[in-house]
Amino acid sequence: MKTKKLTILILYAVTVFTLIALQACKENTTRVLPPVSGKAGEIAVVSTRAQWEAEPGTTIRSILAAEYPYLPQREPAYTLFNVPHKSFNKIFQVHRNILNIVISDTITTDGIKVSRDVWAKPQIMLSIYARDEESASKLISENAEILLSNYENAERDRVIRNAKNHTNPTLKKYVVAVMGGSPDFPRDYTEKMHTSNFFWISYETSYTNQGIFVYKFPYQGEWQLTPEYLVARRDEFLRENVPATSENSYMITHPTVAPGFAVKEFNGLEFIEMRGLWDTHNDFMGGPFVSHTYISPDNKNVVVIEGFVYAPKYEKRNYLRQVEYIISSFEWANKEQL
Repeated sequence: MKTKKLTILILYAVTVFTLIALQACKENTTRVLPPVSGKAGEIAVVSTRAQWEAEPGTTIRSILAAEYPYLPQREPAYTLFNVPHKSFNKIFQVHRNILNIVISDTITTDGIKVSRDVWAKPQIMLSIYARDEESASKLISENAEILLSNYENAERDRVIRNAKNHTNPTLKKYVVAVMGGSPDFPRDYTEKMHTSNFFWISYETSYTNQGIFVYKFPYQGEWQLTPEYLVARRDEFLRENVPATSENSYMITHPTVAPGFAVKEFNGLEFIEMRGLWDTHNDFMGGPFVSHTYISPDNKNVVVIEGFVYAPKYEKRNYLRQVEYIISSFEWANKEQL
């Protein structure tokens, strides 16, 4: 009897969720969608409480709430919260990131569906369809990269879209003239200092500092594109241009935590990503950073764009993601812009 009631409840949840989604899609053609709600890095997981506490929920947390790399303190990659199907109302329907778990023995083919802008904009919803909890957990585990990349791309696109819509055109034009390319800097970001080959641009509040460095040096060969060389050049630029608060103090790469190093591609451009921690010589400041290293189209220069965060009173994941996504908007200038 309990199994029969559970099946009826699941079928009811599937039917209600499907009707809501169909109605939302129908309404989308006739009305303007509201903006998304929720904080950056949050994901609303729509499932029964039993599924959330059992194997599917455990698998989801192991992937989406795994430790975010290269932060001074432990923070999850995403902040998850569970919403039972019966509670999935208009308040939660407009959330920025949704993961919908639908488990029913009426489902014949397990699968994942990606939906965008169903109830709000810009919104992403991934739906997991499986016939039982074991199948759902297996499907989630096997498609971990799909889940991570879709939420990552959605979060990044929102930041880049906002940067482009509220860009500081004067600052971008200035960086382009010196470096040959530039990201889109939001209007709140201002130039702190510059030299002939180095820019320091930042957004500062009373308790936080989100900074961006852009610097270049001559490209001589692939032997320069190693972690050791890039860290050495980074420390050289920081020692010359980024003083800390104490006398004879300056920013350095953390001496005991080797940065992560990977070749990546975004927006048609290949770059080297370094992700790590920064420290200060003769001072007590520190935090996370991420850098993208490019070779100029004419092969004459190495151009490095780095985002860093100083926020001693706060968690740093979202602050770091913001500057990382801003530097991801980098593009080389066309001839008309030079």
